Amino acid sequence: MNGWPNSRFIELAGISAPIIQAPMLGAGADLMIGVAQAGGLGSLACATLTLDSIRAEVAAFREACDQPLNLNFFCHPSPAHDEGRAQQWKSLFKAYYQELGVDYDAPTPVSSRAPFDEATCALVEELRPQVVSFHFGLPAPQLLARVKACGAKVLSSATTVEEAIWLERHGCDAIIAMGYEAGGHRAMFLSDELSTQIGTFALVPQIVDAVGVPVIAAGGIADARGIAAAFALGASAVQIGTAYLFCPQAKLTQPHRRALREASGSQTALTNLFTGRPARGIVNRVMRELGPINPQAPAFPLAGGVLLALKAKTEPHGSGDFINLWAGQGFTLSPGRTAELSSYELTRTLIDAYAARRPA
Repeated sequence: MNGWPNSRFIELAGISAPIIQAPMLGAGADLMIGVAQAGGLGSLACATLTLDSIRAEVAAFREACDQPLNLNFFCHPSPAHDEGRAQQWKSLFKAYYQELGVDYDAPTPVSSRAPFDEATCALVEELRPQVVSFHFGLPAPQLLARVKACGAKVLSSATTVEEAIWLERHGCDAIIAMGYEAGGHRAMFLSDELSTQIGTFALVPQIVDAVGVPVIAAGGIADARGIAAAFALGASAVQIGTAYLFCPQAKLTQPHRRALREASGSQTALTNLFTGRPARGIVNRVMRELGPINPQAPAFPLAGGVLLALKAKTEPHGSGDFINLWAGQGFTLSPGRTAELSSYELTRTLIDAYAARRPA
């Protein structure tokens, strides 16, 4: 489709439709390929993948299509282990260990998310993706300079106007305006104060007014109405996440897939229980019983280790009590919730539905 009201991001990224599939756990090459073939930008979440796994996903994508792709990395500081805090945190889960017959005294597994570093920067230089996006700010200036030198366009997420201005000043080519509605981890990096977080359709026009680079709207967008609203507020593209988790190519656990099908849009909350950073997901047992936000949680990503043994005990039996069920507030709006659509079909459905809304 031609005639998008704002073509700045299309031209920047070399795509034909201003729809970015958000980088998410469960979204690998199979899902990305369909998005790219339909004209959008497929994204790979790299923070939990090994270097070889990233290579394999990129190779599979490039074998199937010759379109731009986005590699996404985290930029959090590596936390120092605090044994006292770790034991205090684990004690909050002791009753669950006893209920499920899990050895409480066994060593706690490490829950890791790898930050962008020298090794991942060298991988970017090797793979030369067209787009590289970051979460939790940007990497060190010397690493960022190397990413840009290999020809990649750089994106990062802002949850406030102040973060957007900072990102532009530090070299971003486009900024993702991540509203409070968005699923998964909040991209907060200049503040950890949740009360300052802003909804998508208040955040987008403020960031558009504050920066000169293209702005991508993210959070609560899952259908053509959301796309139209984002463009009306000055966005150059939209980033859509949870809507793609309904696609058969998404690699989800059975409890996560079931929760997405059965929960209502009002059943998500921000929680730090699973990693130590606020992230939006569907409320489950552990969130209800311990409260979704707990100030005792160790620094990201260390909080999740205590849940791994509980997850291993319960998830194989279909329970979502102790796993993250990431989802944004708009997940019930996805066309894929009521009809099984591939990632290609969903992207085309969104493009065509948006086109049908435009005045003749």
